[in-house]
Amino acid sequence: MKTNSTIAAISTAQGEGGIGVIRVSGDGAIEIADKVFKNINNKKIKDMKGYTAAFGSIVFEGEKLDEAVALVFRAPHSYTGEDVVELSCHGGMYITKQVLRAVLEAGAVPAEAGEFTKRAFLNGKLDLTEAEAVIDIISAKSKSAARSAICVKEGALRKKITEVKDDLLSLTAHLSAWADYPEEDIAEVSDEDILVTCERAEFTLKRLLDTYDSGQAVKQGIDTVIAGRPNVGKSTLMNLLSGTEKSIVTDIPGTTRDVVEDTVLVGDVILRLSDTAGLRDTDDAVEKIGVDRARKKLSQCGLLLAVFDNSRELDSDDLELIEMSREVPTVAIINKTDLQAKLDINKIKSKISNIVYVSAAKGEGREDIINAVEKIAGTQNLNPSEGILSNERQRSNVYNALNSVREAKAAVETGMTFDAVTVSLEDAISELLEMTGEKTSDEVIDRVFHNFCVGK
Repeated sequence: MKTNSTIAAISTAQGEGGIGVIRVSGDGAIEIADKVFKNINNKKIKDMKGYTAAFGSIVFEGEKLDEAVALVFRAPHSYTGEDVVELSCHGGMYITKQVLRAVLEAGAVPAEAGEFTKRAFLNGKLDLTEAEAVIDIISAKSKSAARSAICVKEGALRKKITEVKDDLLSLTAHLSAWADYPEEDIAEVSDEDILVTCERAEFTLKRLLDTYDSGQAVKQGIDTVIAGRPNVGKSTLMNLLSGTEKSIVTDIPGTTRDVVEDTVLVGDVILRLSDTAGLRDTDDAVEKIGVDRARKKLSQCGLLLAVFDNSRELDSDDLELIEMSREVPTVAIINKTDLQAKLDINKIKSKISNIVYVSAAKGEGREDIINAVEKIAGTQNLNPSEGILSNERQRSNVYNALNSVREAKAAVETGMTFDAVTVSLEDAISELLEMTGEKTSDEVIDRVFHNFCVGK
């Protein structure tokens, strides 16, 4: 399924750096590279073996552009499955663009976004889930996110889906053969056989769905709001979690008048933090806008860090926050534990189950916050090596496949014909084939690679 054109693009980030890499892939990659690269030993790239490198120069319009290293990969043993040459030059923006221009003038065409990985998929080097993992590796913001993406790239998710798909295919084939060739000596399929296979598939698919939200917390992060009444220590907590003086901290109530945002890594979970204005009724027009924004932000967040002052009794603003916490996953953070306690903890416990005691000003309690956040996010027992769904496309395929498997079970249990069972099983198989890319539309494939960077 190779295309006829030879594509090229800069595969390193735009900007100054130690090296810049121009990747060339296609049937004409070696011929094109030979037109622009001059080996210091006068040896042609076409005479080089795969997985070998040569030092030389890039020559364009009769002039030497730069020194370079040419790395050769022979089809099918390359990333794309085609002949590939990577030209590494010095990493200035001007030089890398000029080398790319030389390659294009020599006969290559500009690569589209994600086209190298798309060709790897089309040439059978990886399936669609593994291709999607490539962009997840590039965009990973934490160790767990990177590990999860690498495991998917190495086939952890594909293996699970293939096991379920092959199991259902075997059952469907047996059902079809038994129904279509009654004169042949084919063993009859029992209800128990069908139910056992369906339950095995149901267990795997449901487990994948159950870990989806936790996986997204690791990969994408959670919109998190820090809320509480004025001067309760929200900004100090924001600075404790972010590790920087992100928010202004004073003893004056109402200092934070707008939403202050930052992205931090808390354990294995990325939190997109918003430090909001203190919740209270105020006549200050500017502060009131900040309070209104805080309430709106709270109603839309995925996690609430509700902060209470250990040294002060609960007031109406605290009680309002406690009520609002019922609408969203919440960690109650009892701050200023270094001061004498006046807070009614039992009132908070009656509404919020996750409670952490900290002294943000002294930098104490961060680990307890991490444990509470990981508990809510479900990442404490998350094992990325088992294979995690990466995106909504995959989740939708697994969700639909699971429903079809359950329909097949229900058909057996209600005494429907095996034809009805087979239809449901075939629907489940179709969803799994679409997920891996073995049977999918060009539209789906284009959508998958649309968000890739050019050069990958």
